[in-house]
Amino acid sequence: MIYVFLANGFEETEAIAPIDILKRSEKEVVTVGIGGDKITGAHGITVFTDIVDSDVIMSEKVEMIVLPGGMPGTLGLENSPVVRSAIEYCVQNGKYIGAICAAPSILGKMNLLEGKNATCFPGFEQFLHGAKLGDEKVYTDGNIVTAKGAGVAIEFGLALSALVAGKAKSEAIRLSLQCK
Repeated sequence: MIYVFLANGFEETEAIAPIDILKRSEKEVVTVGIGGDKITGAHGITVFTDIVDSDVIMSEKVEMIVLPGGMPGTLGLENSPVVRSAIEYCVQNGKYIGAICAAPSILGKMNLLEGKNATCFPGFEQFLHGAKLGDEKVYTDGNIVTAKGAGVAIEFGLALSALVAGKAKSEAIRLSLQCK
């Protein structure tokens, strides 16, 4: 199972594209609303989540969590005890964490990017404490995937897919989406 956390002000493309790709990867994706099940994105698109944050159960069934960026969505995720607990669970149990746009700043502030290749939306680099910043649009380093922003949401989703469904499945999805 993959949890995708959504807080009011999330960047819609950064959430929906990876959700779609992970579902095409035949993975169970559960959207989680921070503070409720009706969450409105940064551009006014409202979604109804599968569950609310108080229903999150971190267990061996969880393969990955995904943190879309956007403002103030990223701050909503950062301030959520449930999200922070889920991140800590993933770190302690070797589960995957995907963060895009401003959301890698959450991981940086938790000192989880030390020595890792990472990227984020321009202007948030100062929060990626200890990361090896680069020019790539998406980085996978160990169990953490970071990406620049909405324009690379499909590439981000494909990188996540490769981790949980395998490179062959991810490449097949890439071809079906006409990304190559």
